[in-house]
Amino acid sequence: MILSEKIINWLASYLDENNLSCFVVGISGGIDSAVVSTLCSLTGKKTIVVTLPIHQNENQYKLAKKHIDWLRLNFSNVSSLDIDLTNLFENYKKIFPGSDDLSLANTRSRLRMTTLYQIASMNNNRGIVVGTGNKIEDFGIGFFTKYGDGGVDISPIGDLNKSEVRSLGKQLGVIEEIILAKPTDGLWDDNRNDEDQIGATYEELEKIMDMLSLHSESYLYQNLKGRDREVLITYLDFHKKNKHKMINIPVFKNN
Repeated sequence: MILSEKIINWLASYLDENNLSCFVVGISGGIDSAVVSTLCSLTGKKTIVVTLPIHQNENQYKLAKKHIDWLRLNFSNVSSLDIDLTNLFENYKKIFPGSDDLSLANTRSRLRMTTLYQIASMNNNRGIVVGTGNKIEDFGIGFFTKYGDGGVDISPIGDLNKSEVRSLGKQLGVIEEIILAKPTDGLWDDNRNDEDQIGATYEELEKIMDMLSLHSESYLYQNLKGRDREVLITYLDFHKKNKHKMINIPVFKNN
């Protein structure tokens, strides 16, 4: 059985086994959400795809809408919503004047998460929010907002590297423009992409993550040179800084 079929069966089984009725997926215009929404659509189960613009880059928004149009053309089980959260975000900012850019970027993500859960609950409390994070983001460098895009019910591509997601996108027929687009979280007014923020490409990070599965940090630190060593340091810095996102919440045990 090919990878896409395994994920599709896993998604459908989860819905059936838990007496749930639909998938809810936020669409960004990027490859991850395009692949996830396509996989959900291929289950034949009700799938609600949602655009949630907040001062959104016009090209990202157009790609998101183009993907949704493609889904609706090809899958009768897909419906869509376009919910502009810009005014809500601006009103929220007024409550906290002087907020820094990072906190506001995270706020955008958390407003989107809250909206997706509202949509899921409006389906007789039987909808689930489907995550669109990949392996590097979710378990490598923690490149997501805690209780934002990290707040999901199920994660179909969380064990796939970015290159695997792109390959899957090609197999599924995702629009080439989306496959080739530079990854971005769409949370910043200056339209920076993921590579701008991280300082490395996903391919470079995948290489280091694979190396760390075979060798210790100290071994790699001593033996890697040049760009590989730079990316190793970047990877480890992000991993340590964001480790709190990737582990269970600490609970005091009253023994």
